[in-house]
Amino acid sequence: MRKSRLSWYKQSRLIELFVAGATARTAAQLVRVNKTTAGYYFQRLRQLIYAHSEHLELLEGEVVADESYFGGRRKGKRGRGALGKVPVFGLLKRHGKVFTVIIPNAKADTLLPIIRQKVKPDSIVYTDTFRSYNALDVSEFKHYRINHSELFADKQNHINGIENFWNQAKRHLRRFNGVPREHFYLFLKECEWRFNNSDPKSQLKQLTQWVRKDMG
Repeated sequence: MRKSRLSWYKQSRLIELFVAGATARTAAQLVRVNKTTAGYYFQRLRQLIYAHSEHLELLEGEVVADESYFGGRRKGKRGRGALGKVPVFGLLKRHGKVFTVIIPNAKADTLLPIIRQKVKPDSIVYTDTFRSYNALDVSEFKHYRINHSELFADKQNHINGIENFWNQAKRHLRRFNGVPREHFYLFLKECEWRFNNSDPKSQLKQLTQWVRKDMG
């Protein structure tokens, strides 16, 4: 940002349009800057969001764990039909924040270390019936399973919150008509940030502060 030749007025407008969920192409037309310039600026905003991600914050209490697949043309759950898709694992504190990470696969040996790194021992962990979560039955967590085919939500025993995040993230990403695989991690953290800070005014204030700090 400190090397940007854009006036602060144009930078402020780009930040506002980014928060509003506009694409770089639309923002470029509205602010009257080059499409490449707007795209680069939006990418720097995502890099700032990634740099301020709360990587070390431990989740505790009631936590929902789930995985999803992004991109690709073929539909399919988990390993089935997931060709070309990016597997993502998510942890959501009930009525709280979400944490996401790109994973190489959805095996127990991949998921359990992430849960142990991000979730405080003795917390309650809700999952669906996917076999990779079986290891949680003999872990330091209290484990509850939800069988989607039988009952989607049973009082407190549900994973609706994380499903809501997956839907919100995929809906946002569809606006871009394809995200480069090498930059997907930035878009993912952007979706996480939007979910964890749902008030647009708060998003605008936070992002503006980070840009000003980066400029200094």
